[in-house]
Amino acid sequence: MSEAPRDVETDEELEELLGFLRDARGFDFTGYKRSSLGRRIRKRMSDVGISTYADYRDQLETNADEFGALFNTILINVTSIFRDTDAWTYLQREVVPEILSSLAPEDEIRVWSAGCSSGEEAYSLAIMFAEALGVEEALHRVKIYGTDIDDEALRDARSGLYPARTLEPLSSELRDKYFEQNGSQYSFRSDLRRRVIFGRHDITRDAPISRLDLLVCRNTLMYFNVEAQTQIIDRFHFALRESAFLFLGKAEMLLNDADRFDVISMRQRIFRRRPGGATTPYQPAPLKLRPGAPGEMQNVARNRQLRDLILDASPGAALAVDSEGIVVLINNHARVQFGLTANDIGRPFQDLEISYRPVELRSLIDQATHERRTLRVNGAERRVGEDVQFFDILVQPLVGGGGLPAATNITFTDVTVATQLKAEVKRVREDLETAYEELQSTNEELETTNEELQSSIEELETTNEELQSTNEELETTNEELQSGNEELETMNEEMRIRSDELDETRAFLEGVLTSIAAAVVVLDKELNVKSWNRGAADLWGLRQDEVIDEPFFGLDFGLPTQSLRAVVDECVKTRRRGAPVDIAAVNRLGRSMNCLVQCSPFDGHRGGVVLLMEEGRASGAEGSEGVR
Repeated sequence: MSEAPRDVETDEELEELLGFLRDARGFDFTGYKRSSLGRRIRKRMSDVGISTYADYRDQLETNADEFGALFNTILINVTSIFRDTDAWTYLQREVVPEILSSLAPEDEIRVWSAGCSSGEEAYSLAIMFAEALGVEEALHRVKIYGTDIDDEALRDARSGLYPARTLEPLSSELRDKYFEQNGSQYSFRSDLRRRVIFGRHDITRDAPISRLDLLVCRNTLMYFNVEAQTQIIDRFHFALRESAFLFLGKAEMLLNDADRFDVISMRQRIFRRRPGGATTPYQPAPLKLRPGAPGEMQNVARNRQLRDLILDASPGAALAVDSEGIVVLINNHARVQFGLTANDIGRPFQDLEISYRPVELRSLIDQATHERRTLRVNGAERRVGEDVQFFDILVQPLVGGGGLPAATNITFTDVTVATQLKAEVKRVREDLETAYEELQSTNEELETTNEELQSSIEELETTNEELQSTNEELETTNEELQSGNEELETMNEEMRIRSDELDETRAFLEGVLTSIAAAVVVLDKELNVKSWNRGAADLWGLRQDEVIDEPFFGLDFGLPTQSLRAVVDECVKTRRRGAPVDIAAVNRLGRSMNCLVQCSPFDGHRGGVVLLMEEGRASGAEGSEGVR
């Protein structure tokens, strides 16, 4: 009995902590299952050595970085490319062809990956449609939206960079086709990446993306309680076109939504939105007034006044916005319900809080006006202090003279009681179904327990023998590992010795080239400079880093290199050392001289040559003219 008050106190502290997270950072976790949510929070508390929710709230208030660590702990980001291969294979073979056959060749294909985490699921969808349509057609028709409430996961998704182990479900052909290696990671191809749009979105509060052909939300609903799941499914139903598909995770089902969704594959958790249930577009005939007698004008004014009084007294909250986005009507119920006043008439609609809370109405108004059809949002949640209200919102475009949009009428129907009752009924039904399944499972377990206990004894005896055998195998393996370790140490020592020898040889060769007073230049088979010793630098005034890998016959220094073209070509062709050639040149000091050049084949670099250059003794004018 002494534990009960402490449990109640702990539950109250948890609710206070969730309210603090909502008010301080805008993350509303109140719709999550308390068991899993409390477990994740307690895990983080254990990591930082805190035992009570109240103390952990103090930690959050004093350490801003702790918010990020807590959200990463709560928002379990578990995903991969084509996770659950069988489900994706069924989707690709059965569902995608049906989606394509239901659309015209030029129609856009709209897909939403809700709770996309680090983006692997969204990119899997892009690959799937690119394989079905071809990359070129997919670039023009497919638009994929990836949303999540975890900003850090969205940053990873936008980068499109993944390690090789993440792409293991892909064949090497698909990986090379859709990913480019970037260092130790792989990046998704840039042209198809532009068709995937990532953004922050809370599926429990924000307006859904509409007119979808496929909605993928896998292993996300299971973290929410029944009430939150009901609201999310209502939003998903609104977001899907008629006969569009909903793809859920293995742990999620739609047992109580048979009136709105057909089961395509219960094993793979694929459902289809049933036809019907959409709001029929309403476009009233434009009002035409004709001039008449003063009495007729008075009747028109009187009728207009009566109409305004009737609208103002209507039980449902309603307001109207003209084509310029200006509020032209707010009835009495809307003023009381949403804290509006008559002074708000004539103000821009976007300046009012009602334009974005409880749902984003501005985009819905634009969509309804553009498509000329009535849109409905069911079960929009609005919080007023500790109270929660639910509204069905109807956005109706009104057409004026000439068939042009004149205004938009927005009505709010309070369905709080009905929503709460529906959620309660659904919860009770789920509890009954769960209890029945548990009872049936318990009976089956009792029947098999005796057989399992009997076989367990035999298994234990067998296990004991297996353990003895395993112990012997482990001892043998340990000896083998020790032997392998000794071999590796021996190989490592040999490699170290050879590395020292190689370093010593390299240093020796560099010292030889450096100590040669004559200029030595080594050319590869493309006649690019591969070595330029200190004698060459002293003779011609060019440093080694200025000439390495440069074409020798393109260098501009005191030696007319074109005079050596024939000699070098002959040496390359015959692979024999040529006779020394005396060439008039100018050294780095600007002094004229005769340079003696000998060309030899370089056997260490097939096709290359070695040029040995020395400053010759001064010769007569005749000899100099002869070389020229």
